[in-house]
Amino acid sequence: MTVAATSIKIPRRLKTRIERLARNTGESSHAFMLRALAGQVEATERYQAFLQDGVRADEAMLRSGLGYAAADVHAYLEAKVAGRRGRRPRPVRWRG
Repeated sequence: MTVAATSIKIPRRLKTRIERLARNTGESSHAFMLRALAGQVEATERYQAFLQDGVRADEAMLRSGLGYAAADVHAYLEAKVAGRRGRRPRPVRWRG
């Protein structure tokens, strides 16, 4: 793994909190901050991918003219959450 040095200035109170948490978990402040940064980067990447999936799905719906009735989707999800077999929604033409 190639590493790049960087410098970050953080408020003293935040640094104190990081040091306390790192000490409690048995790791260095440096390792704690790297883990926190990596976790935030991964979460942001997942969120951006989620948004892009939504944009692509919306574009596909606009091209095809097919979608799902919200009531059917809600009923299906409610059944799944309750542990029941739900009837899968069927696509419907929402525009001519």
